[in-house]
Amino acid sequence: MANSKSNSAPLTLLCLLILSATAYGRFITNNSSSDLVSDGVHDGFHAPPLLLRLNPLRSSDSCDQTYGFLPCTTTVLGNVFLILVYGYLMFLAATYLSSGSELLLKILGPGIIGGLFLPILGALPDAMLILVSGLSGTTETAQSQVSVGMGLLAGSTVMLLTVIWGTCVIVGKCDLHDSIAIDGKDTKKFSLTSSAVTTDIWTSYAAMIMAISVIPFLVVQIPQFMNSTSGRHLAVLIALIVSVCMLISYCLYQVFQPWIQRRRLAYVKDKHVILGFLKYLKMRALGRFIKDNGDLNTEIVEKLFHTIDGDKDGFISEPELKALIVGMQIDEINFDQINLTEDDAVKKVMNAFDTSNDYKIDLLEFNNGISKWLDEAKQAGAPSREASPGTMKYLDDFHKQTKREHYLLGDQSGDQSVDQSDEVVEGVENPKWTSLKAVLMLVVGTVIAAAFADPLVDAVDNFSDATSIPSFFISFIALPLATNSSEAVSAIIFASRKRMRSASLTFSELYGAVTMNNVLCLSVFLALVYVRGLTWDFSAEVLVILVVCLVMGAFASIRTTFPLWTALVAFFLYPFSLALVYVLDYLYGAVTMNNVLCLSVFLALVYVRGLTWDFSAEVLVILVVCLVMGAFASFRTTFPLWTALVAFFLYPFSLALVYVLDYVLGWS
Repeated sequence: MANSKSNSAPLTLLCLLILSATAYGRFITNNSSSDLVSDGVHDGFHAPPLLLRLNPLRSSDSCDQTYGFLPCTTTVLGNVFLILVYGYLMFLAATYLSSGSELLLKILGPGIIGGLFLPILGALPDAMLILVSGLSGTTETAQSQVSVGMGLLAGSTVMLLTVIWGTCVIVGKCDLHDSIAIDGKDTKKFSLTSSAVTTDIWTSYAAMIMAISVIPFLVVQIPQFMNSTSGRHLAVLIALIVSVCMLISYCLYQVFQPWIQRRRLAYVKDKHVILGFLKYLKMRALGRFIKDNGDLNTEIVEKLFHTIDGDKDGFISEPELKALIVGMQIDEINFDQINLTEDDAVKKVMNAFDTSNDYKIDLLEFNNGISKWLDEAKQAGAPSREASPGTMKYLDDFHKQTKREHYLLGDQSGDQSVDQSDEVVEGVENPKWTSLKAVLMLVVGTVIAAAFADPLVDAVDNFSDATSIPSFFISFIALPLATNSSEAVSAIIFASRKRMRSASLTFSELYGAVTMNNVLCLSVFLALVYVRGLTWDFSAEVLVILVVCLVMGAFASIRTTFPLWTALVAFFLYPFSLALVYVLDYLYGAVTMNNVLCLSVFLALVYVRGLTWDFSAEVLVILVVCLVMGAFASFRTTFPLWTALVAFFLYPFSLALVYVLDYVLGWS
């Protein structure tokens, strides 16, 4: 019963919304001395409705009803109401799409559906809003409204990586021990350094992919500083092609990622076998396994070989190797902890040592195999002061590194088996009905998103006109709440389980959503700009996306544990992003944008390529011109004609200054 009420609520709201369109009735406001009888409309038609007369917060322009019947208004409060209503409907669309996708995933499982179909459906509401923001109207209207789409694109990315990311760290924090958060243990309260969230290594890979996904932004932005209009338009086309290619590549990666993960886990299990085998042989050795000069002690290795060779035939057979593996597990070198059977361990050792492929290991093969594995342990183990060749301390280092790597890879075994259900595709009751329900939810969500994206954009644009607040900031703050609320709430609830597996899935989902924003939604936006012939005027907005994605992407790529203080860094980036756009777009403009974005790219190029900084004269010219003209324009608002001569003079002066300092005085 409760479900039927909740399902009818959106329909009731939609009916009321349609019925609320403007109409005229009997409204007489003046006393006419005419003997004519009023028709109830003539005198009142030219008078504004009473509510609008009482509300001064309105724009002077009239509004056009979307589809000819959906309501619109020019008042501030009216547009706030419409934004809330249309925003709720977009939230409803996102919820239907998310629920339908989850049902479809349960039925069909991961793979092509999970890798190709579902990520696109998740970003569909955002893509729909971006598309309609510049699809209708004249080029001038589209140019004005397209900033709504850019605001949504930037706002969704920034909100997911700052507010939601930081909140997930706070609700998912656990006590930190040996640089790893302990599942389910949260006794340090709000300690900035002793409480943390730990994710697996695959989450770091997702963050790397997210950072790489900003490449189309760089492709479209850097040529915008050219004077050629055709060159800028070509840059939009190239960025569109790059973005679409990255979208296809990302979807294919999503399809094949489970296979890649299994390969990596198999590799780490090989390292566990190497470690266990070497440590056990070291314990059984009747002397030093390694000489002082770091060479293998062949006499000790030969004694070990004859000890393992039970029938003394000069070969180690598979049964003898299995007996050794059983002995290793008795001595607490347990392969069960990494979900590896005794037969698997025997097969891995035999494959590594038996170079003659006769299913037996002779003394030479045994000697060479031990030597090769020791070299691998030396190279893989983290160096320490005690890790000299003679002490074999590097085996302990290798053990710590392998154990941590296996933990971060998130292999579902041992103590973590309770979380394995997160990725198991369970059978569903009545699959036909469930399939129909999933398809219906996807269709309804898509229809709602397509129907109400345009009126929501119009409401935001009308609200911007009524309040004189740039539409970018309205869409940056408000629209992501509508399209990403369901995903945000789910992420926060999932992170609150306080387990590494839950945190890994949560942050991977956030990084994946941002990646889809950067490739799918940007592709839609670039296609819109290119087809409609719009001007690319979003340098500050692009800089915000680059800063947030690269900072958080680099941060999450190089580490898997995030102390509580990292949440404060994430939270800070949200108001910083808004302030940066405001300062660059509405206070300083193009010159500041040149100095900030182009200099950032140039400094990154110098640092990454290891180039020598030899631009003192050039920097001095920039400082002189910017400070002179900046100070000049800061202290006065009226500029007589002679000020143009000062500005003209600075151009040849700059050239002469660079020539004298660099080529006459040799200043560097």
